[in-house]
Amino acid sequence: MTNLSGQTIGIVGLGLMGRPMGRNLMAAGARLVVHNRSPGPVGDMAADGAVPADSPRAVAEEAETVIVMVADTAAVEAVLSGADGVVAGVHPNTLVIDMGTTAFTATQDFAQRVADAGGDYVDAPVSGGTVGAEAGALTIMAGGTEAAFQRAGPVFEVLGGRVTHVGGTGTGQVAKAANQVIVGLTIGAVAEALTLARRAGADPAKVRQALGGGFADSPILELHGQRMIDGDFRPGGRATIQRKDMAQALELAAGLGLELPATRLNMGLYDELIAAGSGDLDHAALVKVIDRG
Repeated sequence: MTNLSGQTIGIVGLGLMGRPMGRNLMAAGARLVVHNRSPGPVGDMAADGAVPADSPRAVAEEAETVIVMVADTAAVEAVLSGADGVVAGVHPNTLVIDMGTTAFTATQDFAQRVADAGGDYVDAPVSGGTVGAEAGALTIMAGGTEAAFQRAGPVFEVLGGRVTHVGGTGTGQVAKAANQVIVGLTIGAVAEALTLARRAGADPAKVRQALGGGFADSPILELHGQRMIDGDFRPGGRATIQRKDMAQALELAAGLGLELPATRLNMGLYDELIAAGSGDLDHAALVKVIDRG
């Protein structure tokens, strides 16, 4: 494993992803400084050896690298801005890495603010859910300068299994938008296929097994298909987050004069799931909208 001894790394946002990521960084030897909007996760991480900070600014003042792992673009704005925000604590050569899924245009603005304060910025959204975060096997899609990407490299080696420098600032978020289009549509396809199998009298588990290794096989059929069969929708990636990510993909497409009809239809199914009160379930719970019987 990459050795991060001697480095102080900060994490702002200790949700389903931030906590296992932080533990992996500490296991690699980093001194970890943490902040979260609600104090409970900070206490949990402090018990594991992390250093609590009372604001995002305090994290940036102590850490040479600051990872932001929060729910959406508005949350990134809140974390970066104001007297207690990350930007206020940036010092020369601070590296800020946004590893959440954030809107493309806002990402470019955030990167400029950090640069104006003397820091570097990398947008590096991830795929792999809590399973990937716990295993240190996330897929990381990074945008930013080559120099900033190289600086982030040791951190990415600890957190990720596949790391790609997609291009300039914002292109990591473009890649994540593409990822979430594919994920959302594929979850919908698996939900329809397994529901079709069940309604026709076939065992969905056997159908899933039969499809393995063929052109229909995918990690989503393997992992999310099993969740659908088991009815186990404990969140690895919440339905509300999937819906938000697809809305951001549609927003990006609209700015390019592009229509994504299947994505829009699929997002509507997530809207139904959320309206039914199931937004905090795993996004595999989309099958509940398809299979109503």
